[in-house]
Amino acid sequence: MTLIKTTYNRRSFIKSSALAGGGMVIGFSWLASCNPTPEQVNNMPKEWFDINGFLKIGDNGMVTIMSPNPEIGQNVKTSMPMIVAEELDTDWDNVIVEQAPLNTDIFQRQLAGGSQSIRAGWQGLRMAGATARHMLIAAAAEAWQVPASEITTAAGTITHKASNKSAGYGEMASSAATMTVPEEVSLKDIKDFVIIGTDRRNVDGPNLVTGKSLFGIDIQEEGMLIAMIIHPPAFGLTYKSMDADSVKSMPGIKDVFPIDVYPEGVEKQWSDGGAIDKLVAIVGESTWQCMQAKKALNVEWEKTSTLESTEGHNEAITKLLNTSSKEPARKDGDVASAFKKSAQIIERTYSAPFLAHNTMEPMNFYADVTGERAILNGPVQTPEFLEKTLASRLDLPLEKIDIKMTRMGGGFGRRLYGTFGVEAAVISQKMQAPIKLVYTREDDMTQGTYRPTYKVKYKAGLDKDGNLIAWHVKGAGSNDDLIFENRFPAGAVDNYLAEKFTLETNVTTGAWRAPRSNFIAGAEQAFLDEVAEAAGKDPIEFRLELFDRAIKDPVGDPKNNDYDPERYAGVLKLVREKSGWDGNQKNGTARGVSSYYCHNSYVAQILDLSTDVSPPKVNKVWCAVDCGIVINPMAAKNQIEGGIIDGIGHATYSEMTFEDGKPQHSNFDTYRLIRHKEAPKEIESFFVDNGIDPTGLGEPSLPPVIGALANALYRATGQRHYNQPFITEKSVIG
Repeated sequence: MTLIKTTYNRRSFIKSSALAGGGMVIGFSWLASCNPTPEQVNNMPKEWFDINGFLKIGDNGMVTIMSPNPEIGQNVKTSMPMIVAEELDTDWDNVIVEQAPLNTDIFQRQLAGGSQSIRAGWQGLRMAGATARHMLIAAAAEAWQVPASEITTAAGTITHKASNKSAGYGEMASSAATMTVPEEVSLKDIKDFVIIGTDRRNVDGPNLVTGKSLFGIDIQEEGMLIAMIIHPPAFGLTYKSMDADSVKSMPGIKDVFPIDVYPEGVEKQWSDGGAIDKLVAIVGESTWQCMQAKKALNVEWEKTSTLESTEGHNEAITKLLNTSSKEPARKDGDVASAFKKSAQIIERTYSAPFLAHNTMEPMNFYADVTGERAILNGPVQTPEFLEKTLASRLDLPLEKIDIKMTRMGGGFGRRLYGTFGVEAAVISQKMQAPIKLVYTREDDMTQGTYRPTYKVKYKAGLDKDGNLIAWHVKGAGSNDDLIFENRFPAGAVDNYLAEKFTLETNVTTGAWRAPRSNFIAGAEQAFLDEVAEAAGKDPIEFRLELFDRAIKDPVGDPKNNDYDPERYAGVLKLVREKSGWDGNQKNGTARGVSSYYCHNSYVAQILDLSTDVSPPKVNKVWCAVDCGIVINPMAAKNQIEGGIIDGIGHATYSEMTFEDGKPQHSNFDTYRLIRHKEAPKEIESFFVDNGIDPTGLGEPSLPPVIGALANALYRATGQRHYNQPFITEKSVIG
C-alpha cells in the first residue's frame, strides 16, 4: 500500500464542495451526446455532487470523470479517467468522461506533448480517485456509525460486512462532498487493479464513427464569421503593402487588413516559436468566399533576410560538421588514440530533410474577444501557454480569458505552437465579432514550424577481435543541436566523443513527433548494424555485448547515462524471442533489427521485408516495449502501430525543400505520404510487465523503426541507406 499526500506544490490539490442541480461541465460526453437510448436517459442523475476537481458523482451512482489534458488522438481522454476510476473503485460502465477546460488552479500540466501526459499525471490522477473513495467511506462510516477501517468498496458499492450494510456511491455522494479532505490517502496495490491494464474502448468512439461535432473545425456559433490569413510566400520576406479595396467588394467579404500579431511589448511564450508577426487577414461569411478573396488579393512583400535554398542549407550543415567543437558535449577516454590503435574504422554520414506536420484537421481556432473578456475554443496542445500570451497581447487578466479544448485531428507537435489561436483572437478583437480562423492545407504546409533538417557523422573503431573501442558522433540540425550525448552507447565504450552543432536559419522549425529522436535513432541503429557486420557479429548479440558492458562495468558514472541498460537489453531480448530471430529465416524475407530509448521508454523492433516482390514490401513488424504499467493495452497497441507506420512513411517518402526561401511543396500532390498498401501487413506488440510507473508511449515506437527498415532494406537489396527519404535512393519499399 502506498500513502500519498493530497497537497501538491504548497497548495491544496484536491478541493471539496457540494454541487446541487447539476452544474455545468464543458466538454463532450460519450453517453450524453450520442443519441442516448430512453433507458440511458432514465439513468442520468437528477443531482450531481462535486467530490474534487477531477470527478463528480450523481445521486444514482453515475460518475463523471474529467480528462484534464488535450486529446490529440493519443487516447488520454480514456486512459487518464481510467486511472481515476481505478482508485475510486467504481464500475467503468457507470463512468461518463468529460474534457476538462483549462484550469491551472486544479489541474497540473494541461499539455499534450513529449509523451508525458500519463507519466506526469499518474500520481495526481490516482490521488484524485483515492481521495474521493476515502471521502465516500468517511461518509458511510459516519452514517452507519462504524469504523471506516471496516468498510470496503468495489465497483461503486460501499460495504460494511459486519453489520450487513451496503450503499451505492450515489447514496453517499451528497454527504461525501461535505467531508473534510484527508491529509493523505492510501493507493491500491498494483495487484489489485481491475480497470488499469484492461482493454477499454475510446470514450469518443461513438461520436467519432457517427460524425458528431468533436473537433475545432466543427465549431459553429451564432454570428460567427470566417477568417483566413495570407503569410509571406518565402522565409526572409515580410509584409509591405496590398490593394485591399480590390477584394473588399467581393461577395461575403467583410474586411481585409494587415495584422501585427506580436507587436513590440508582447510577452511571448515558448509556444509562440515559429510565429509570423505580420500577416494579412481576410474576414468573410464563408470559407469559400475567403478563399476566393485570397486568390484575388495582390500583396506586396519585401525582403528582410537571406532567401535560403535546400542546397545551400545542406552545404552549411556539412561545413559545420567538418569543424571541431571547442567544448564537446561528452568525452570519455582518448578517442583519437583509440582510433590510431583500431584494426578497423567505419565512418558514415546520414541526413534527413525538413518535414511538415500535415495534421488531418487543418489549423483552426474560434475566438470571441471583447474589451471585457476573451472566449476561445479550439485544438491546441498548449492551452496554458496560449492563455498567457493572450493575456499579454489582449491586455486582459488571465481570469478574463476562457480557453476550451476540442479534440484534435492530429498534432504531432504542430499544435504545440498556438500561434493560430493568437491570430484568431487578434482578428476577433479587430472585427469586434466572433470568428473562426481556418488555415488551408497550403497555409499550414508553407507556414513553417517544420521538423528540422539534420545531418550526423559517425566514426567507430574496432580492435582485431571485433570489439568496439572507439565511438565518435558529430551532429547538426537547423535551429537544433540533434545529439543526445548521454544516451547509448555512452557508458558502454571506453573511448567516446559526442559533438553537436546548430545551424541558425530563418526557416522556422519546431517539435515534430519524437523530436531529434525521429532522425538520430534510425541513423544510430543503421550505423550499429554496419559496425556489427564489420565486426563479424550478429547485430543483436553485438548490441547486447555493449549493454552487458554498461551493466557490469560502465564507463564513468552510470548516473550520467540517460538509460537503464538492463531495461534496454530486456526489450531487445524479448523481441528476439517473439520474432524467432535465432531460427531459420524464411526464404523471400529480409529482416532488420533496431532498438532505442526515448521519452523514458524502451522499444526494440524487428522488421521483415518480403523480397519476392519488387520493390520489397514490409510484411511484419514485431515490437517490444518497456513503458512501465500499461493503462489501456488496446490503446497502447494503437499508439505503437501508428508510430511505426508514421516512421516508415516519413523516412521513406517525405521531404520539404526550398528554393530562394520558398517552400516547394504546398499540398499532397507533391508532398508524398505513405499509402495504405505500403503499410505493414501485420504489427505485433509485446509489453514488459515490470510494475514500474508508466512512462511515454505516444512517440517511442516511431524512431527505431526507421533503423529497422534501413537494416532490412540492406539485407534485401545489398544497398545501405544514408539519406532520407529513402525513395530518393535506389531501392524503396512498395
